Amino acid sequence: MKLNKIGILILLIITISGKSYTQDSTQNRLKPLLIASSATYVTSLVLLDQLWYSDFERKGFHFFNDNREWKQVDKVGHFYSAFHISNASYKLLRWAYMDEDKSIFWGSIASVIALTPIEIFDGFSSEYGASYGDLIANTAGGLFFYGQQKTWGEIRVHPKYSFSQSPYAELRPETLGKNLSEELLKDYNAQTFWLSFDLSKFNAKLPKWLNIAMGYGANDMIFANDDSNKSAGFNPQRQFYIGLDLDLNEYKTRSKALNTLIYFVNMVKIPGPTLELRNGKFYFHSFYY
Repeated sequence: MKLNKIGILILLIITISGKSYTQDSTQNRLKPLLIASSATYVTSLVLLDQLWYSDFERKGFHFFNDNREWKQVDKVGHFYSAFHISNASYKLLRWAYMDEDKSIFWGSIASVIALTPIEIFDGFSSEYGASYGDLIANTAGGLFFYGQQKTWGEIRVHPKYSFSQSPYAELRPETLGKNLSEELLKDYNAQTFWLSFDLSKFNAKLPKWLNIAMGYGANDMIFANDDSNKSAGFNPQRQFYIGLDLDLNEYKTRSKALNTLIYFVNMVKIPGPTLELRNGKFYFHSFYY
């Protein structure tokens, strides 16, 4: 599961020229940030290579087309991860006093820099293979951040994640997860990814906390492809959602630690009333997560 490897590698490395600084004092924060993130990045790549790929035979670099697997939920996961790596990188660079335009640019490509090595490792592994779809999804996540920040100067549409434990993991735990922590990353039946629209940013008359979220997920899968699932008696299907959400970032406190916690919590969709479309039929959930 490549999304599991992304969970191991939420790391940043950003190579920036000295001319990018807006003032001399910025070096007090920027240089330590670059050194620390670069060292963490390189160390993590070495650990990832040893922990994940050491059991598999190495072969010549090759691609593997997995675009039809898991109803593309894994690709949406790549998009989600890339967006948030870019957004977090941008915030770190602004914290280090880099100017706005350069922070947006380097933040946007940070996700590509961070996630591309996973595809390179996969490409040399006999077990996997580099994925065009993953590379496209990674790039799209960074571009989604870049487009919003350049157009509006802020994020108005937030990619979010929610999880509801499914009964499928116990049927194939080696693939879908042996415990809750693994299922959070591996069980695509249990994951829903959302785009949460901050309505007040489009219409100031609406409550600042109110969002409308559109979600996507899939269900009834224990194998990656539809044919294998159907042969085993399962009926893989896509699920589409629309529901209410909250924008917790509207609530600021005097505590930087608490504000950081709110930022991370806001990456998750708040449970609430939701309308689901599945197999051409609508289902209403008073409390969906």
